[in-house]
Amino acid sequence: MSLRISKDTRLCMSLSGRPGNFGTRFHNYLYQALELDYLYKAFTTRDLPAAIGGIRALGVRGCAVSMPFKEACIPYLDDLHDSAATLQSVNTIVADDDRLTGYNTDYSAVVKLLAQHGVPRDIPYALRGSGGMAKAVGCALRDSGFVRGCILARNERTGRALAAECGVPWYESLGGQPAGLLVNVTPLGMRGEQAEQLAFDEAAVAAAQWIFDVVAVPVETPLIRLAWALGKPVITGGEVIVLQAVEQFVLYTGVRPDAELIERAARFALSDN
Repeated sequence: MSLRISKDTRLCMSLSGRPGNFGTRFHNYLYQALELDYLYKAFTTRDLPAAIGGIRALGVRGCAVSMPFKEACIPYLDDLHDSAATLQSVNTIVADDDRLTGYNTDYSAVVKLLAQHGVPRDIPYALRGSGGMAKAVGCALRDSGFVRGCILARNERTGRALAAECGVPWYESLGGQPAGLLVNVTPLGMRGEQAEQLAFDEAAVAAAQWIFDVVAVPVETPLIRLAWALGKPVITGGEVIVLQAVEQFVLYTGVRPDAELIERAARFALSDN
């Protein structure tokens, strides 16, 4: 099916410090499959206020937001949905006429995945990371009933702030803290210089019951590969990125694709990342 663009085509986009191909391929695949007159394009910017102003001025329907813009974009929006207001972190902007509302579909995706996988709420967790995505995951854990855990972060200021938000202690490293659920929300394992680095050491992974790595590119990070080798149940970053993108798609178009189509779009999008 060829892509047709007209004067009525609605534009959706993303803003990221390091744009990738997933969102462009995922959304455009679904637009074509469902014959929706939409187009999706990834961007970066050195002028965030002007970029947000462009969304408003040009009638862009929606915008995915990635680091480092998730918190910085908030002053330029008109409203925050509860999912973003609680976290003070936005990963999705939806434009209705000239009003811009911020959402956080990362948070809702993690809540759904924890429930779908049946991760026991009574096990202690260790979450490594303290940025915008770590805040979404930490609050999703808290709101899903995970009350025993800790935040691991080299940045003491942001680490302590997230720990206070989640009602758990902050540590610089795991040390001897018990953790049944290990959660990586750092770039460790992501393509590039940190591609072969484990977010947790082998002993900690062997002692854990569940492994959750939010890195989506690649899906098979060193942490996930080790967990599989040890027979541990996992939640992957691929699951997170797909589910949060589906919720964005619904916000932009009002259409919810069926499970088979979502799976096809996900395979297509993840094959070029």
